[in-house]
Amino acid sequence: MSTEDGGPSIKPAQRGMPAPLRQTGRTRIVLAVVALLLVLGWWWWHDHAKARAAAAQSKTPPGIAVDTAAARRADVPLYVEGLGSVQAFYTVTITPRVDGQLVKVAFVEGQTVHKGDLLAQIDPRPYQAALDQAIGTRDKDQALLENARRDLDRYTVLAPQDLASKQTVDTQRALVAQTEAQIKTDEAAVESARTQLDYTTITSPIEGRTGIRLVDPGNNVHAADTTGIVVVTQLQPIAVIFTLPEDSLPAMSTAMSKGSVSVAAVSRDGKTEFDHGTVSLIDNQIDPTTGTVRVKAIFPNAQLSLWPGEFVNAKALLQTRQNVVTIPPGAVQRGPNGVFTYVVQPDSTVEVRPLQVDGDETAAAVVVSGGLKEGEQVVTSNQYRLQPGAKVRNSADTADKPAQKSAAPATGGAP
Repeated sequence: MSTEDGGPSIKPAQRGMPAPLRQTGRTRIVLAVVALLLVLGWWWWHDHAKARAAAAQSKTPPGIAVDTAAARRADVPLYVEGLGSVQAFYTVTITPRVDGQLVKVAFVEGQTVHKGDLLAQIDPRPYQAALDQAIGTRDKDQALLENARRDLDRYTVLAPQDLASKQTVDTQRALVAQTEAQIKTDEAAVESARTQLDYTTITSPIEGRTGIRLVDPGNNVHAADTTGIVVVTQLQPIAVIFTLPEDSLPAMSTAMSKGSVSVAAVSRDGKTEFDHGTVSLIDNQIDPTTGTVRVKAIFPNAQLSLWPGEFVNAKALLQTRQNVVTIPPGAVQRGPNGVFTYVVQPDSTVEVRPLQVDGDETAAAVVVSGGLKEGEQVVTSNQYRLQPGAKVRNSADTADKPAQKSAAPATGGAP
C-alpha cells in the first residue's frame, strides 16, 4: 500500500516506531544471516579437508600385508607316518575236530574268555563207548599175553629134558612177541579213542574275546566244517601293520638299532590318539610294486580303543632334535639358488636370506642350521608379492580396517 503522495506504505505496527529502532532490527537480521553463512562455510571446508587428507593418505603405499613368525629354539620330534590296519594279536576260529551233535554252548557272545575255558560240548557218548571198547580189547590181549608167557616158561623148562620140542618153544616165543605187539596196538587204540573223546570238549586255546556264535546248540557239526563255531580274537595286546616308503627304511632301521621305537596310533583325521606302542619288526622284504615296506607295531590297548580291521595312521618317533632353531614351514621358499626366506628388518622392509636346512621337517616346524638367528621375524604369507626391500606391515595390525572403512561414507560428502 502506498500513500497518496506516492511514498512508501507503513505497516500499522511500524507507524508508531521511531526510525533508528527500525534500522537496528534490520542490522541484526543481516548479521545473523552472515553468521549462519560463515558457520556453513567452515563446516563445508573442514569436511572436505578431512576427505582430501584421507584421499592423500590412501594414495601413499601402506606396505604389503603379511603374516610373520619369529625364529625360535625348540625340541623337534621327527616322525615317519604310514597308513595301517589293526590286526588281532591272535585270531582263532574254533572248529570241531570230531563229528557229533552240539549239545552245549558255554560262552556268551562278546565275552572275554581265558585259555582253557569251556566253549562248547559235543555229545561224548559215542566216543566214550569207543574208548571203553578199546580198553576192553587191550585188557583181553594183556590176559592172553600173560598166559602165553607162562606157557613159554613151562616149555623152556621141559625142553632140556626132551619133554618139549624146540619147535614148540620157538612157536610159543613167537606167540608171546605177537601178543606183545598186539598190546602196543591196543594201547594206541585206547589213546586214539581217549583223544577223540577229549575233542568233544572244546576249550579256548587263547585269551581273547568271542565273536558272534556261528552254530546253535542241537546242530550236528563235523570235523570238515570250515565256518567253525565261533571266532576268538586276542585284543590285549593288539597289532598294527602299517606301510612306509622304502626311503624311510634306513632311518627306521637306525632308530631300532638304538633301542625301542615308539609308535602312536592316530585316527584318520589326525585329531585323536588311540594308543601308544612300540615297533616289533620290519618285514623282510620290500614290495616292488609299491616301493613300500611293512612294519608291525604292538600296542597294549588297555582301553580297547583299537579294534581289528580298523584303519589308523601310525606315527613312529625316530628321534628328537634338541634345542634347534626352527621356523614355520610356510616361511621356507625355494628358488634357483636354493632355499631362502624373507626376513623383516627393523624399518619394516624385507630382506632375502639364504638358509641352510637339515632336511628335518615336520608339519609344524623346519629345522634351520644356518642363515637365521633366534628371534628374527620371517614372513609366512604373501611371499609372491614381495621383493628385496619391499615394505611390509603385519596383517594382524590392520584386522579392524574393514570396520573403519564401512564407517567412512557416513562422515564424508559435500553438503
